[in-house]
Amino acid sequence: MAQIRYYTEEGLQKLKDELHDMKAVQRPSISRQIAEARDKGDLSENAEYDAAKEAQGLLELKISKLEDIIGNARIVDESQVDSSKAFILSKVKIKNIANDRELSYTLVSENEADLKAGKISVESPIGKGLLGKEVGEIAEIKVPNGTLKFELLEISR
Repeated sequence: MAQIRYYTEEGLQKLKDELHDMKAVQRPSISRQIAEARDKGDLSENAEYDAAKEAQGLLELKISKLEDIIGNARIVDESQVDSSKAFILSKVKIKNIANDRELSYTLVSENEADLKAGKISVESPIGKGLLGKEVGEIAEIKVPNGTLKFELLEISR
């Protein structure tokens, strides 16, 4: 059974645009490559044909996975997000207890994560550790190097 994931309208639209590109641009391009390679003769020793067929298989797999993700996606109504606890679409300000460094992130779905833009996935160790926490709580997050402690300073939408 497919997993339901939550997205912003913007994030879901990005996925739909990516799917459209795969179907309308990449798929016809690979079909042309296959046709060109087929026109070159003996397919048993045609590396271009084999490469194009492999690329086609990978693309069809990506399309299938993306269609499944989009089919099970739900848009989060930002007006309904409870800002008393950290959930998806919450903007959180946290403090690393070890070094007193403050960080701000928006908790988003895995496909929307972009660390440079301050968006971390709710599937990441830090994202998982913050989910459901309230302001003032300490999140103990296990990472490969040990355990990090973050104090949740602020939650907003």
